[in-house]
Amino acid sequence: MIGLLQRVSRASVTIDGDKVGKIGPGLLVLAGFRRGDRAERIPRFVERLLNYRVFADEHGRMNRSLRDTGGGLLVVPQFTLAADTGSGNRPSFTPAAPPDVGEALFAALVEQVERDWPGAAFGRFGAEMQVALVNDGPVTFWLEVD
Repeated sequence: MIGLLQRVSRASVTIDGDKVGKIGPGLLVLAGFRRGDRAERIPRFVERLLNYRVFADEHGRMNRSLRDTGGGLLVVPQFTLAADTGSGNRPSFTPAAPPDVGEALFAALVEQVERDWPGAAFGRFGAEMQVALVNDGPVTFWLEVD
């Protein structure tokens, strides 16, 4: 399971001209799933998202988490994170979870996030989405949970 975490001042996701999710200050998480990823790891993934210390404390150090700040959380599925880019000029998506598995894993992720962080916003699996963000910092982290 891959999460590309971006600390944002604001972010939104639009599908077919409809803004389906938006947040103010918080985290935009692009979530990707690989072959072999298991739903039972999703609670650990969400725990890491909510507790990962990427926000500044009173001394300017990254010591505060989303739980500490009460910020927004926007989770968007992005299978391209699982691509193999090791050779050639075209990515291979062989490492990515098959679409039906990825969709089930994203649905399970949405359920877990809704339980643990009410008010979170989400993209839609398989949709053509436009994601807008103002990266704060910029601060971006690659987070993996196996």
